[in-house]
Amino acid sequence: MAYKHLTGLIVAAHTPFDSDGELNLSVVPQIVEHHIASGISAIYAVGSTGEGVSLRAAERMATAEAYVSASAGRVPVIVQVGSNSLAESCDLATHAADCGAYAVSANAPSYFKIDTVSGLIDAMARIASSAPDLPFYHYYIPRFTGSEVDMLDFLDRGGRAIPNLVGLKYTDLKVHEYQACLNLDGGRFDILWGCDEMLLSALVVGATCGVGSTYNIAAPLYRRIIDTFQAGDLEAARKWQLCSVEMVRVLIAHNLHPSIKAVMGMLGIDVGGCRLPLGVLDDAAKADLRKDLDAIGFFEWSGNG
Repeated sequence: MAYKHLTGLIVAAHTPFDSDGELNLSVVPQIVEHHIASGISAIYAVGSTGEGVSLRAAERMATAEAYVSASAGRVPVIVQVGSNSLAESCDLATHAADCGAYAVSANAPSYFKIDTVSGLIDAMARIASSAPDLPFYHYYIPRFTGSEVDMLDFLDRGGRAIPNLVGLKYTDLKVHEYQACLNLDGGRFDILWGCDEMLLSALVVGATCGVGSTYNIAAPLYRRIIDTFQAGDLEAARKWQLCSVEMVRVLIAHNLHPSIKAVMGMLGIDVGGCRLPLGVLDDAAKADLRKDLDAIGFFEWSGNG
């Protein structure tokens, strides 16, 4: 399959909800304009940050359609279709292709866990075959799926068994495995880095692209990390990466995903809260979050001041 390796910043986009926790897709065009203005190069929709696992299948389809429509071909939209039901994943993949997505991506099922490379190839092949003309990325996130198999072996064997397998969304901390995947078969595969607070580590071993939750609220910061690294200014790159580390620590302390959504609201984009079990920050919690973000200078260096 002919495809281009993605570069720059891919935002793991939110699914916006109203005050009752129902979809509020009228906000998607505003979200997309914010991301494009912030310098993102692609959108990863209905993934972990997009709470795909908390959505009904019809809601996932509607959200994918909204992002594809709002992007209007200006940036690629990758749709995450992973589910505990492979049949549902196949339906979502077919829909993503029909609505104009650039690519599909799928994590391993998380209830009946996959513990062999062969098993993972079989599952991903079934999903990928439902959108055979689109690039397919396996979403490797073992912390949540419990499926921790050798990604180098998966790519090597899966690349022969899955015609449209082009790479991974790699959300793990094993930089050595990530580097090996990057260099497999002469750099054949597109390996997207998925740990925001370790972007600089990935750049050092050859990453050209990252996917991140906090790119929603601090894409200019991550652009600075990339730009200073590429300019050979490691001191500045380390400085900006430390800002990311401090930001993520604050967000985690206040409940990561609801906190990022709350910051979007502070930036003037009301994406609502999260569905349970993640929940919503109340006004007092938002005030505490804002106080802690102010203390680290977030609104000065994030690019949103």
